[in-house]
Amino acid sequence: MSTLRTVAEGAATILAAVQQEYPNAPRHIMANDSDQVTPRGAHPAFYGCYDWHSAVEMHWALIVLLRFQPDDVPADEIQSVIDGHLTAENIAAEVAYLSAHPVWERPYGWGWGLQLAGELEDWAATGDPDAIRWAAAVRPLAEHLSRALLAWLPRLSYPDRSGTHGNTAFSLSRALAWPDAASRQAIDKACRQYFGDDTDFPVRYEPSGSDFLSPFFTEALLMSEVLDADEFGPWWSRFAPAEFPETFLTPAVVTDPRDGQGAHLHGLNLYRIRGLRRLLPFASSAQRRVFEVSLRAHEQAADAALSDDAWMAEHWLGAYAVLAFR
Repeated sequence: MSTLRTVAEGAATILAAVQQEYPNAPRHIMANDSDQVTPRGAHPAFYGCYDWHSAVEMHWALIVLLRFQPDDVPADEIQSVIDGHLTAENIAAEVAYLSAHPVWERPYGWGWGLQLAGELEDWAATGDPDAIRWAAAVRPLAEHLSRALLAWLPRLSYPDRSGTHGNTAFSLSRALAWPDAASRQAIDKACRQYFGDDTDFPVRYEPSGSDFLSPFFTEALLMSEVLDADEFGPWWSRFAPAEFPETFLTPAVVTDPRDGQGAHLHGLNLYRIRGLRRLLPFASSAQRRVFEVSLRAHEQAADAALSDDAWMAEHWLGAYAVLAFR
């Protein structure tokens, strides 16, 4: 069964991915014929891992592994790469790009950027000199993303409940890591507006063919972080079904990990582990029994996912493994 320690054994794969520039899908919107970029030219900090948000989340994964499992990872190599990537100059270039492209990577990349910055701030508070240096370098990125989020949320009429990058709840959960009172207040207000009255979530429709997130778990996990304990219990009892269908509790099947959309289902299995583990304390006795069986099945599926060396899985799955088991 996978744990954060066994995930750390794959740190070398994550380390290689953040330095691999190609293949790459930059999703750059060109304004004219001359407006063409290379991944490293546009994103000197986050040029690897096929796309920007994957590079950001995989840097976060390296930070978590270095912080909590330093003896199980190539620590010197990780420190060297992060030192080279998370510099004030590189982050200034990232902020400049985001400023010039104000809706780019919204909301998924924004959420991961705030998660990365929040992790570094939390670590820096312990006095670790590397974390202090990296947190200072990344702080302007987080400040930009926090302002962008504050400007965007009042304009978002409806939440996205899909199982992919647009999912609102997942990105807001990541953004909660950034220790900013105004951001926290705005997220709290948005969550109550979007999700506060939800009942009997239709889990029977999960999963869709390219999901890497569970719409049910993204929303429930977010609300467990935003609501007080005396609020969350009643909300959960209204939101969660009394019985969960087999398709929801059985690990998703990946038939072709080289297909980027199909490989998403590896991530769904990993994300469900996070949901099952963190929501188990709130489950009724009947739900608890089902969750425990499902958790064991998904942990077995995680081992298969993490042994898959196809690039379309490898360039991002490490982050979801860390998210599942930390």
